[in-house]
Amino acid sequence: MLNKLIDTFSRVFVGSLFIFSGLVKLNDPIGTEIKLEEYFTVFADSFSPLFSIFIPWALGISLFLIVLEIVLGVAVLLNYRMRYTAVVLLVLMIFFTGLTFFSAYTGKVTDCGCFGDAIPLTPWQSFYKDLILMVFVLHLFWHRKRFIPSFRTGVNRTIVAFAGLLSVLVGWYAIEHLPYIDFRPYKIGNSIPQNMIAEENPIVEYRFLKDGEEVTSEKYLMPEDGYEYIDATILNEKASTPKITDYQVVDLDGNDFTEESFQGIKLLLLFQDVSKSDDESLEAIRELIAFAPGKFDVMAFTSSGPDAFENYRHEHQLAVPYYFLDATVLKAMIRSNPGIMLLKDGVVVGKWHANDVPEPDELQSKL
Repeated sequence: MLNKLIDTFSRVFVGSLFIFSGLVKLNDPIGTEIKLEEYFTVFADSFSPLFSIFIPWALGISLFLIVLEIVLGVAVLLNYRMRYTAVVLLVLMIFFTGLTFFSAYTGKVTDCGCFGDAIPLTPWQSFYKDLILMVFVLHLFWHRKRFIPSFRTGVNRTIVAFAGLLSVLVGWYAIEHLPYIDFRPYKIGNSIPQNMIAEENPIVEYRFLKDGEEVTSEKYLMPEDGYEYIDATILNEKASTPKITDYQVVDLDGNDFTEESFQGIKLLLLFQDVSKSDDESLEAIRELIAFAPGKFDVMAFTSSGPDAFENYRHEHQLAVPYYFLDATVLKAMIRSNPGIMLLKDGVVVGKWHANDVPEPDELQSKL
């Protein structure tokens, strides 16, 4: 009886967690792509330059791993071919646990992206989560021969295949448009300048040594009073850290236009990298630029070099002022290159993928 309960809990826990983790990332496969690119870059610097070979394939690898997570989760819940499913499950868990340990131990990757942007975890939290999950995965692996399929083989195979196909379609749609749910601080309805302000002031706890005993205080105690400083901890670090810390807009001469971007109605054209830009959308973007005078200001943001963007702008007749923003910030703002964002006094009122460039009337309706 106890064995059956442990078997059932392990199967439901592991299967459900894999499906949940996969679905969260399926909402934004490009976010996982960005995280994989970060890992490949770090591995190329730390171990071998060969890892850089995988960077151009990061999006395909991202979608494959996400779909595999979901398919494995469904297969486990159905007890489908557990002799093979449990082996693949264990291999994938070893891979994920290795990544999270590397992130936690080295500090070179600050977020493994296990649950995307929906549930941010620190590297050590991710590693401990994987260790707990590994216990139940090992149980499924050791006892894989005693799991009986929930349905006939043909039914199970159909359900697993359907889950895989549907996951591919859902993920590909998110890639070709925008995430279904935006968990980032630049989502529609959010105020960028407001998110650049911390919710609370830092609460610092200081540790001192006095007369051989450790003393804690929220105030800095003076050495002349006999207090020897040890260290300090911010007790409300999350609440005292702004959600947006790296949004800074500068022009070619280094002048700051951050506040300018929050004033009035701004149509932002976001070009992460002009060498990889989707140029098919530029005709529709030029129509928006022509529609803009008297209605809103247009600003182009890019992380490309000045010469590269200047040449690109002239080649495609983009008669707009342009500014520079960090590449990571642009990727966080929108999962599209180029992407379009409409701000009203710093509040995001609209976001569009390059495949969904809005008509002028749609823009007007947002104002």
